Amino acid sequence: METEWLRLRERCVIAEDEAILALNKPAGISVTGERHDTDIVELAAAAGETLYPVHRIDKVTSGLVLLAKDLGAHGQLTRQFNKQTAEKAYLAVVDSTGLPEHGVIELPLSVGRKNRVRIAAPRESIKTEDDRWFVDDADLLATKNYPSLTRFATVLRTERRTVLALRPVTGRRHQIRVHLAWIGHPILGDPLFDKSGAYPRAHLHSWRLGLAASWRTPPELHLDASPGEDFWAPVSPADPGELLDRATELLRVNS
Repeated sequence: METEWLRLRERCVIAEDEAILALNKPAGISVTGERHDTDIVELAAAAGETLYPVHRIDKVTSGLVLLAKDLGAHGQLTRQFNKQTAEKAYLAVVDSTGLPEHGVIELPLSVGRKNRVRIAAPRESIKTEDDRWFVDDADLLATKNYPSLTRFATVLRTERRTVLALRPVTGRRHQIRVHLAWIGHPILGDPLFDKSGAYPRAHLHSWRLGLAASWRTPPELHLDASPGEDFWAPVSPADPGELLDRATELLRVNS
């Protein structure tokens, strides 16, 4: 366990100070407590290192995950996620075309059978207007629902696939995955929504985080985890760095 954690830590660390550890997590490992899988927090604990997850990304999602080394920093950082002031950016590859240059998905979520996240309305009630997806209040199901908002910009189009840069303004469980699937553009390799079996991983990546951090000078955290080759494989861009620059500009303009 100790050797496994030290290897993972060394390979994935992108930022560290006395209060935090930021990792570029590979797809296929949980952050914490997911159905008894070995996870990052458990691996660290077995090696004698206590870490507190500031947020979670799904096991199938790669990319930036932030962990705190002490409870003071943990509280300061998690409050920003709870208040929706943390700046988050993701990248995704979808196996479809036809999405606009930018858009807003404003579809409330609910939890259905077997604890599965879904849109809190019938699929046929989803409406599109001015590159915005939404449902009327009258169409909501008679269940508890959670307002959820995702903004996106189109970074690259190929003949069959589209690369998106996304900002999940709210941070609901499975939000990006459910939002894209329910508007007809599921993420490649997503085990919940892509049943083709054609891709060995889900092509969703936690790319950037921006938070206030009072113990640092200046008092802020700006973290960046570039995707690996496995993420880009379905589109094989000549210059992934150029795409990231384009994604940065698109998110700035459309934020």
